[in-house]
Amino acid sequence: MIKKISNFILVNAIYLILLQLILALLGSLYFSNVKGFEPCILCWWQRIFMYSQIPVIAVALFKKEIDIYKYTLTLSILGIIISIYHNLLYVGIIKNEDFCTRGISCTSKYIEYFGFVTIPLLALIAFSVIITLSLISRYYIKNRIK
Repeated sequence: MIKKISNFILVNAIYLILLQLILALLGSLYFSNVKGFEPCILCWWQRIFMYSQIPVIAVALFKKEIDIYKYTLTLSILGIIISIYHNLLYVGIIKNEDFCTRGISCTSKYIEYFGFVTIPLLALIAFSVIITLSLISRYYIKNRIK
């Protein structure tokens, strides 16, 4: 059973990345457009690195390119750096309120599911999933070519 699941993930990593990106897109649009939560400057930057991957993957799938991990990994690493900073700022480990002086504060608390799941944490998880799947995709492609 575990072998079937791991083989499914290996073979379909690019599609799973696309699914994660679409879920992140829909989630962020739900929070801002349905719930009315205004995104902070760090949220906007994370959205840039998340949203920009969707057309890249769509074109790669259309052209049947298999080494898409090069792009998803690069964009997600840049996004997770911002996300880590945002989470450290959000929980108070980093004190830098001057950074978020325009618009909404980067530490505004909109949601807190289960007492710890916040919007910045959801972004961090999404980037982590994409990075993990990108590395799995890279591993699969490198071993398939051998």
